[in-house]
Amino acid sequence: MPDAEVVEPAPAKLNLALHVTGRRADGYHLLDSLVAFAGVGDRLHLSPGPLSLRITGPFAAGLEAGEGNLCLRAARLAGADAAITLDKRLPVASGIGGGSADAAAVLRGLARMGHALPAAPAMLGADVPVCLLSAPARMQGTGEIVTKLPALPPVPLVLVNPGIGLSTPQVFEALARRDNAPLPAIPRFADSERLILWLRDTRNDLQDPACRLAPAIGQVLDALAATGALFARMSGSGATCFGFFDSADRAARAASCLRQYGWWAVASELAPPPGPR
Repeated sequence: MPDAEVVEPAPAKLNLALHVTGRRADGYHLLDSLVAFAGVGDRLHLSPGPLSLRITGPFAAGLEAGEGNLCLRAARLAGADAAITLDKRLPVASGIGGGSADAAAVLRGLARMGHALPAAPAMLGADVPVCLLSAPARMQGTGEIVTKLPALPPVPLVLVNPGIGLSTPQVFEALARRDNAPLPAIPRFADSERLILWLRDTRNDLQDPACRLAPAIGQVLDALAATGALFARMSGSGATCFGFFDSADRAARAASCLRQYGWWAVASELAPPPGPR
């Protein structure tokens, strides 16, 4: 039986590696990215009723519940009426999924309520297909090619955002090169050490232009290294960065230290696909 009321997590999306491999004639960039998801994120509550959206949570002030909100657009695309509450726990427009993860969670929740998933979720945004999966994946093309991968090691990590906004188009326009090589073959990683070794041979091609536009990102990466991160990188087009640690205790201590700079910093880990909560 379909669920009458559901709570669906919208985990933070992490581009562990992101290569820009080309640009189409229409201006859209071609990407090759290893995507994973963290154990923290927003939360969506859905129940039957006229279509509506209420936004709560620590980052609610950064969003509007108007007709253009991706949660409402997702419900309309699915042809569903639902009362939606978005508990916004992640910074807005920060390179970790944001509205795409929320829209994908709405679609998953509506499916549990008996509605069919739309045929073209990418109409809502390039990250929506991979966020709909919410599992380790290789994302290619403009985001529409998503290949599910085996589970990644549950590495302790810290997410850090310095509280600045970045324009994604502006970051892409600041790229020095748009025809980079794709990712190397992605193996099955036996442990976090092998994952980190593989990541060291990859890049986030958007990190350097983002750092030029917002030097605070470089400060975050330096601070992650100073607090003991084994590996640190920016996610997506920024400004959120992540750092891998060798224990959950060290990650928690690092997050506490980094919050002293006035940054948003939370300890988490690479997580398995979300289930109903």
